[in-house]
Amino acid sequence: MKRTFDLLFSLVGLALFFPLLLIVAVLVKLDSQGPILFRQRRVGRNGRPFWILKFRTMISASKLPRPAITVGDDPRITRAGRLLRQTKIDELPQLINVLQGDMSFVGPRPELIEYVLLYPEEFREILQMRPGITDLASLKYRDEAALLAHFPNPEEAYRKKILPDKIRLAQEYGRRSSFLFDMGVLLKTAFAVLNVRKHSAQNCVQL
Repeated sequence: MKRTFDLLFSLVGLALFFPLLLIVAVLVKLDSQGPILFRQRRVGRNGRPFWILKFRTMISASKLPRPAITVGDDPRITRAGRLLRQTKIDELPQLINVLQGDMSFVGPRPELIEYVLLYPEEFREILQMRPGITDLASLKYRDEAALLAHFPNPEEAYRKKILPDKIRLAQEYGRRSSFLFDMGVLLKTAFAVLNVRKHSAQNCVQL
């Protein structure tokens, strides 16, 4: 049932959001030099690597070094990228990942290989599940970049504090996973995104 839902609604989503996808693609291209989409290698189900897709929100990797994590008011983030990140519109290309079967709408967020190798035993259970666009950790750490900015060593804080908690939440999802539970996570994600977009729109009006 879950794969049928993913397949059907990824097609519906791509059709509904197609005009928005075109507008954002043009905006990204006009705002800064570089590709429209950002691709990054992540670890998927059964340890199979795949390319996760996002709209590019940072300047070209050749311009500035690209650490694995984004922290606070990162100077690499473009003007358009800031809005796309706040509203999570940059994640829309992952509908293609869902359609291809690399991801699901709800499931543990896929990590970089270097982070998976830090906790191989803990990830063993998690990698049995198809990774998702949203999950419990996505809801809890919506402002992860801002949170990491408060640490003197953000990379270490992510590896030793945030990542273990994300692993715990992913394991919790595995225990509680069901169609109804997934629908609840999707609804909470939708409300969170709509709330962010409301505040973003208000800020634009004030400017």
